[in-house]
Amino acid sequence: MSSDRLFREPIDLHTHSRVSDGTESPAQLVRAAREAGLGTVALTDHDSTAGWSEASAAARENGITLIPGMELSTRVGWSSVHLLAYLFDPSDARLVAETARIREARLLRAEEMVQRIGRDYDLAWDDVVAQTNPGATVGRPHIADALVARGHAANRSAAFAGILHWRAGYYQPHYAPDPLTGIKLVVAAGGVPVIAHPATVSRADLALEESMEQYVEAGLFGLEIDHRENTEEGRENLRELASRYGLALTGSSDYHGEGKPNRLGENTTAPEVLEALIARSSGSAPVY
Repeated sequence: MSSDRLFREPIDLHTHSRVSDGTESPAQLVRAAREAGLGTVALTDHDSTAGWSEASAAARENGITLIPGMELSTRVGWSSVHLLAYLFDPSDARLVAETARIREARLLRAEEMVQRIGRDYDLAWDDVVAQTNPGATVGRPHIADALVARGHAANRSAAFAGILHWRAGYYQPHYAPDPLTGIKLVVAAGGVPVIAHPATVSRADLALEESMEQYVEAGLFGLEIDHRENTEEGRENLRELASRYGLALTGSSDYHGEGKPNRLGENTTAPEVLEALIARSSGSAPVY
């Protein structure tokens, strides 16, 4: 790390606390990041900044750099496209309104899915509530936890591979803006957008090439390439796209505590990429 860089290494730019679908509080997540040997961690809960304050205090206490962020839900047809948003203004009116709309849609979707599942399995909405922290962004992972608690699945991964898989017939989408709108919202709020894990098996048919020029013109900063769910073929495609459009490439864990097998620091981001990301931002600042 050069002497003029304030942030620390290694750098993990994608994690979740129980504000969304992780299993640890923001403070616990920051402490876990320090214990894992990380120097910088980004908190990117789904469609929420509610964990920023707690994580910021914990970062100062634990001598670790925090990059405040969010994973914004967007959609192309039936395919979800998650947008990592960093260092934006959390009070930006348009972004606040859009994330509130998304969270409400997530909640309604979850309730409807539970009603469908409850026709065939012993599962009620109270079971999901019991797995959700107050104020959290409710999503399918909380339904998965309820299914596990009821004995209908061995763990979250099994629930997603079985009952919660779209082929099982219980899945339904929720409202989310298209990626171009999401990118514009983040940039207008002074933030820096990166498309999260865009080359997974489930997204293999998502042709980013068709819209990439528009995304870049709107302010897309990069692509998350080093992620355990990206396929090798997909990573090669991402490298080609990044080279063609001058995009940055990030790496991260997508850590959820005990909610996923992903481990802190299993993939990391190069310091020069984070340096460029910070330089691009104007909405909020890292916590050193």
